[in-house]
Amino acid sequence: MNDLTLVIPAKNEPESLPFVLMELEKLNLNFLIILEKTDYVTINSIEKYKSNIIYQVEKGYGDAILLGIKNVKTKYFSIFNADGSFDPYELKEMYNQTKNESLDVLFATRYKKNASSEDDTVVTFLGNKLFTLIGKIFFKLPISDILYTYVIGDTHKILSLNLKQKDFTFCVELPIKAKQNSLKIADIPSNEKSRIGGIKKVNEIRDGFLILLHMVKLFLNR
Repeated sequence: MNDLTLVIPAKNEPESLPFVLMELEKLNLNFLIILEKTDYVTINSIEKYKSNIIYQVEKGYGDAILLGIKNVKTKYFSIFNADGSFDPYELKEMYNQTKNESLDVLFATRYKKNASSEDDTVVTFLGNKLFTLIGKIFFKLPISDILYTYVIGDTHKILSLNLKQKDFTFCVELPIKAKQNSLKIADIPSNEKSRIGGIKKVNEIRDGFLILLHMVKLFLNR
């Protein structure tokens, strides 16, 4: 998988990021870590690891991912969260399906057969089901987990989408714009683990409302 680079948004993840990097080094995977310069605790937590760090000028989960993708030099990239909830041993199957089926973007899902989540709550589960249903009805999205950002994609084709969302609305902008631009999309079962430490950065109510507004905006601006 030498033509794959992981993009790791890692704000405030000093408990989990060292463990994540330890797993990735065992698998000999390329990766970029996206951090804010003032996140000294996280930066210091990975001093002993050989890390390619890119520092954000702006803020936000979406901004970190977009900055990372713009710095990827390989044909493929994968969004890989730093909280320990993504299983790196799933990457090989995701990568193989992407290449074998000539996919432009492959989304992992926690809601198909042989998939699961140890981190989902009732609120996030119901919210995700609602947003996924909206995606299917209004955008014909062929995926079953719209808010899960464990993704592998063709770097050049994703950059051509001109993605702009700097917050968590990026989660829906990516699949919707990919579909609107006729990219080849699929999903694959994934088993989400419990995050290792810290707290979730998503505010279910506030970010859920912003996601809904952005989906309405994308539908009206088709």
